[in-house]
Amino acid sequence: MYWIGLDIGSRSVKMIVLDEVRREVLSVAAPTGHASVQVARGLLDTIPAGEHRIVVTGYGRVTFPDANEEISEITCHARGACHIFPDAHTVIDVGGQDSKAMHVGQKGKVLEFAMNERCAAGTGKFLDVMATALGVRVEDLALLGGRASDAIRLSSTCAVFAESEVVGHLTAGRAREDIAAGLAEAIASRIAGLVRQIGVEQRVVMTGGVANNGLVVQRLGSLLETTVAVPARPEMIGALGAALLAGERAH
Repeated sequence: MYWIGLDIGSRSVKMIVLDEVRREVLSVAAPTGHASVQVARGLLDTIPAGEHRIVVTGYGRVTFPDANEEISEITCHARGACHIFPDAHTVIDVGGQDSKAMHVGQKGKVLEFAMNERCAAGTGKFLDVMATALGVRVEDLALLGGRASDAIRLSSTCAVFAESEVVGHLTAGRAREDIAAGLAEAIASRIAGLVRQIGVEQRVVMTGGVANNGLVVQRLGSLLETTVAVPARPEMIGALGAALLAGERAH
């Protein structure tokens, strides 16, 4: 029997397939686009033949009718993070549309959480918008900011106003490197404020696509006065947790 975790996010659909001894059989992702259900079904067409159980999570989980069960991304990211880091007690998930901080117990049981879902600041969308304003790929923001000589402090916490502020700095001739470093500081500060609502307990783990930005992770660790651990492929952790829960619910 195969356990399938399907994470339908705002920017991409991720899928992980595990066998009954939790070995990864398949890991795949595709852009969400404008037809997330069709994209998810396309990924499911690639799974090996055999009996399976599907758990769907993520931003678009309520629109997907083909799963055995839907589970919130809070539960799935906590479960996936603690599978890789069993000693994790604070899990931070920063995705495309929202950010979450969780205090977790054994096996990723969520004890308390705080969530920002009403503002793009502190999310992947924020970085997307700012990368466009700077004329670079979002993947290059960390490298760009790492070359800063004088990071700019952004006064706006709203993504819309921050974009205007970035354009203003560019017009004034400020270096893109310094602006990129300021953006990393701004998003890390926003995430740190969310984490402090639940308290910081070791170990701290960050998941979600924004965790691929090493400069944001570094600044977040500095603000929280701790080391923030990041799993390989942090954007896949929700799908991993969903797959693990698929197996646990099957039993």
